[in-house]
Amino acid sequence: MSNFEQVIDECKQKLEYIANDNSVPRNIRRSANEILSTLSKKDEPLFLRTSSSISILEDISNDPNIPVHTRTLIWDIASQLETIPVDE
Repeated sequence: MSNFEQVIDECKQKLEYIANDNSVPRNIRRSANEILSTLSKKDEPLFLRTSSSISILEDISNDPNIPVHTRTLIWDIASQLETIPVDE
């Protein structure tokens, strides 16, 4: 398993936590599931999956109804995904 696959797996675990956390608003959980789906698409290039995911994460991190602990987790996931180079 490459380092980038490990990063993706860690992010997916955190997204699953968000998606299953009932204290998180439904629209945020739905977005977490959407990102999980995007990251799981092995037929798409890695940079495309990560950039799409980061875009969604940036949108939901600005939601005023998001709990603070979830926003911190979303920032962490986005930071991890940003470590994946575009040319991979």
